[in-house]
Formats: sequence, C-alpha cells, structure tokens
Amino acid sequence: MKKIITIIALAFIVGACGNKKDQSEKAENDSGNLEGTIKVDGSSTVFPITEAVAEEFRSVQPNVKVTIGVSGTGGGFQKFSRGETNISDASRPIKDKEIEACAANNITYIELEVAYDGLAVLVNPENDWVDNFTVEELKKIWEPAAQGTIMKWNQIRPEWPNEEIHLYGPGIASGTYDYFTEAVVGKSGSSRGDYTASEDDHVLVQGIAGDKFSLGFFGLAYYTENQDKLKLIGVNNGTEVVKPTLETVSTGTYAPLSRPLFIYVNSTSVKSPEVVAFVHYYLENAGELSTDVGYIPLPTELYTKQKEDFQAFVESNK
Repeated sequence: MKKIITIIALAFIVGACGNKKDQSEKAENDSGNLEGTIKVDGSSTVFPITEAVAEEFRSVQPNVKVTIGVSGTGGGFQKFSRGETNISDASRPIKDKEIEACAANNITYIELEVAYDGLAVLVNPENDWVDNFTVEELKKIWEPAAQGTIMKWNQIRPEWPNEEIHLYGPGIASGTYDYFTEAVVGKSGSSRGDYTASEDDHVLVQGIAGDKFSLGFFGLAYYTENQDKLKLIGVNNGTEVVKPTLETVSTGTYAPLSRPLFIYVNSTSVKSPEVVAFVHYYLENAGELSTDVGYIPLPTELYTKQKEDFQAFVESNK
C-alpha cells in the first residue's frame, strides 16, 4: 500500500504544472483516485503482458480505463506516430521510417524493455515425423525463393511425407514476422508470401491445430496457452537442439529466436498523471506478470534501469 501511495503521489507531482481544471476533471475524483483513459495499441505478442498489467492496475486505480488494441507492431507504431495512442506495444525496436513519422508529427518517446520472448516453431500434434529443425531448414522453407518451389515435407528431408506443407504465420505488420525473417532468412520482412497470415495469434493457433500438415511460428506465450492443441519443435542452434523455455530464452541458448519486448511512451502522455502511474506500475510488476503469462522477465537490475530512465524522461518533459 505504501508503494501505491508513493506512485500516486509522484504522478500528481509530475502533473502539477498542468491546467488545474484538466487535473480536477481528468486526474482526480472525489475519492482522490486517478481518472482518465490510457490508449495502448501494437504487438499481439506484448498484448498478454500489457493486458495482465492493466487488469492488476485496475485494482489500485479503478477509475482509469486502459484500452488495448492489437494492430501488430507496425500498425501500432502508425497510430503512435500520429499521436492517437499513449503507449505502443512492440515486439521489435522502432524502425527508421517510423522514427521519421514520429518526428514529422513532433512525437518524441522513450523505449522501455519489459520482458524477453522466444519465438515458438509449431506443428500439429499428429505430426510424428518432425522433432527439430535446423535454421538452414527453416530458411529453406520460408525464404522468398521457396514460394512455388518448396511445397512438400519430403523436400526438406527425404524421409518426411510426400505431402504439402501448409504454412501459418504473423502478417507483415507484425514485429514477430520482422524478427523471424531477420533471424531465419537474414533480412527483415523477407519471406515467401504463400502462407496463411494473421495478426491474431489465436487464428494461427486454430489453423495449426486443425491441420496435420501445418507448420507455423508465433510468440511463446501463445503456445503456453495452447499446449494441448500444438506440438512445440526444437531448433538446432548449431550445437544442440533447444526448445524455448524460461531458462533457454533468458540465457540466449535458444538462438537465434529469442528477443526483447518493448513498450514505447510518448512525451505528451507523461504530462498525464494516470499514464505516469500506469507505466511505473508496469515496470514494477512486469517481471512477475510476464512469467504468469508465459514470458521471461528481465534481470532485476534491468528493470531498475528502465524505471530510472522513465523517471528521467518524465522529469525532462514536465
């Protein structure tokens, strides 16, 4: 309770230089709680963490409404760069063209790491011939040159079935797609186009779960939620076959498919006490809540640094 009071007090200090009428209408009701709406959009991969934080935050600030969209990392940055959202969930760092779009609209921001994630490579549970892939095999399947050429399982290994591979993966606006193509194909955004794509990971889960000859990839958390419907495949990192777990992702053993996850907060939003309080709460609780939803927490010292960096950002934008 002491910690919550401290956070709320800090939020009021940050917002003190704002318009008094706005503060009374937006930041405080008769009971002394914060009020307002916080708009978040972006990565479907980061969504489960942000959603978990928002649910817990409601228990301490019930009059703050947190809306969370899932437009994909790229779609989220488009809205963020136009000033339509306060916070952008991202499963990759912001790109140069997105930085330029923010600059064109006088949007400045801070990047904050919140957790680690491993990309899961998945097949249908009835698939009894695959238990691992090499990175080279994944590239052979997913690179642009594979379109219309690499169509069957036995083209990857001769002993595999003479059956079509049915591919599922995130859409091109997804940070997960960008990361996978960079790590596996060697160029971000470069892949074959003849696969079932969706920004909604639940659609991919359903597709793979209903198709014996399917192969797909998405964030580890969605596999964790659907273990009974999917089969997780190990990736040979050049030394050994490794599956993504808390330990293999945090140590980097699950290579090259481990990555950090981010939130971005714009400078205008930190003038709102409810946004400041929410982000402080996020960084304070992201470690525990990321584990609850299937992700891997940062080391404690990195969360401390994120909190220090954010507070400095708040102070510089008063």
